[in-house]
Amino acid sequence: WACPAMLPQVRRLSRALPPPVVGRCFSQAAVASVDEPAAGSRRKMNLFTAVNDAMRVALRTDETAVIFGEDVAFGGVFRCTMGLREEFGESRVFNTPLCEQGIAGFAIGYASMGKTAIAEIQFADYIYPAFDQIVNEAAKFRYRSGNEFNVGGLTFRAPCGAVGHGGHYHSQSPEAYFAHTPGVKVVMPRSPYEAKGLLLASIRDPNPVVFLEPKALYRTAVEEVPEGDYTVPLEQADVMRHGSDVTVVGWGGQLRVLEQACDMAQERGISCELIDLRTIYPWDVETVEKSVNKTGRLVISHEAPKTGGFGAEVAAAVTERCFLSLEAPIGRVCGYDIPFPLVFEKYYLPDVHKTFDAICATAEF
Repeated sequence: WACPAMLPQVRRLSRALPPPVVGRCFSQAAVASVDEPAAGSRRKMNLFTAVNDAMRVALRTDETAVIFGEDVAFGGVFRCTMGLREEFGESRVFNTPLCEQGIAGFAIGYASMGKTAIAEIQFADYIYPAFDQIVNEAAKFRYRSGNEFNVGGLTFRAPCGAVGHGGHYHSQSPEAYFAHTPGVKVVMPRSPYEAKGLLLASIRDPNPVVFLEPKALYRTAVEEVPEGDYTVPLEQADVMRHGSDVTVVGWGGQLRVLEQACDMAQERGISCELIDLRTIYPWDVETVEKSVNKTGRLVISHEAPKTGGFGAEVAAAVTERCFLSLEAPIGRVCGYDIPFPLVFEKYYLPDVHKTFDAICATAEF
């Protein structure tokens, strides 16, 4: 194990849970979307309560599922695990030492036994000590064993993005680092409904998933969410609004900004087609390609720095596939290539005005 301090918890788990199922490999039926009408009534949830509800469903429906991380037994910094230890017990929801590589190593070992590990990294900025475990162990586990073993039951949750006062160690968006890693999926929701459905789909997916939660939305995003069990499919983008002049692509919390920018563009007579990737890797290139072939223009926006950001991959793929349809250079509106600033955060962020200007420039090219 990567962290000896976790050995007592390992021993408790080995006594408390059913025997392992080695070599788990889900069928397509096992990860198919649950019919939403079967998910029951709806109630208002913000994003952190939707995440909490998703994990509650996961624990109820999978007796091998466990949740662990720094302070999760107490509800976590953002209260995402509130009440779960009381409901499911300390052998299934428990704290770990402050050791991200230990959390990741424990998660990989547990998932390799055919069980379901839901590991929380308290802030996405601190996922880097676990980087080797995720990209060299979890991502390659199935491939290096010729599909004899896998860690498909593994999900890493991590709050990411700007929050107004986080500075350079509590504001980063690291999705592009993991999108460069075959064998791991990368997901980022934009709303409470999406968060619950995508998190349940991630937990049940037969591959390890890095699930990034825009922490600025934890309390600010509120909508009606089904109380029961449902999933939103991975690797399938969502066309949030249809348009004819410019395709606008984003993910996560940046969709709030893009929606406002599209509204402003509409007032100027520019019709935008807004697409949420949902899954950053593997991403739904076909949906974006279809849209750009229709509009002839593309603007991509994300909080992470511009150079090497995932927007560059989207731009490159669209250029390869839609070159003869493009009527203007592809626009990218991103964070600057600097460490995330504290007092200058509002200047760093790709806000609605920067995005609106890029949409207008692209449409009028």
